Amino acid sequence: MERIDKLLAHEGFGSRKEIRKVLHKCEVLLNGTRVTDPGTQFDIDKDILIIDGETIDFHKNIYLMMNKPQDAVCSTKEGQKQTVFDLLDDCFRTPYFIEKLHIIGRLDIDTEGLLLFTTDGELTHRLISPKTHISKTYYCELEHEETQDHQQEITRQFEKGIDIEAEHNEAGFTAQPAFIKWQAPDKALLTIYEGKYHQVKRMFAAVGNKIAFLKRVSIGELELDPELGLGEYRLLTEEEVLSLH
Repeated sequence: MERIDKLLAHEGFGSRKEIRKVLHKCEVLLNGTRVTDPGTQFDIDKDILIIDGETIDFHKNIYLMMNKPQDAVCSTKEGQKQTVFDLLDDCFRTPYFIEKLHIIGRLDIDTEGLLLFTTDGELTHRLISPKTHISKTYYCELEHEETQDHQQEITRQFEKGIDIEAEHNEAGFTAQPAFIKWQAPDKALLTIYEGKYHQVKRMFAAVGNKIAFLKRVSIGELELDPELGLGEYRLLTEEEVLSLH
């Protein structure tokens, strides 16, 4: 259950103060009964709300795909640095969304690509849980080219599960089997099934190379929309949301 003024603010009807005016000036019917109290409780799964003859279609959860640019931080606040939330329109920066909207799987400040925002806590838990083994694929550009022999050796080590050294306060670990598809001597697509701290960078460091450019291109079956420019975003389609569940 949610307060009706909170839900209407979520839907873009204005601030809670403005919504109090809406409730008095407009015909607002909750299950056929006129309501004026902004604190009226509303069940998004069962109740029907009509404002001046128009049924309000509440979104139970929001799902956004963004093509994250470099230099944007995956945080709500980061001092003087731009955050990915700063790139969202005001309609997604209301008090409701500030409280509910969050990121699934952060990206480093220098990493681009597919970033998901949602209010769906259950989906977030599913996608980040190590038990579900959801794939994440990254386009990688390396600092130096690899010979065919070393490409084969890297492929073998990644598929076996490579040992990763500790970094800063993060402990070392053995990575789960990962799969690499070489596109050029210094370019590859890497698919991993976990999300440790700086994992892709640390994996290539373990085989004697470094990441020069990194971009996440897919999560599970969901691929980054090629029509999205850096910093742009859109709502997921129903089919895309289903592919994540």
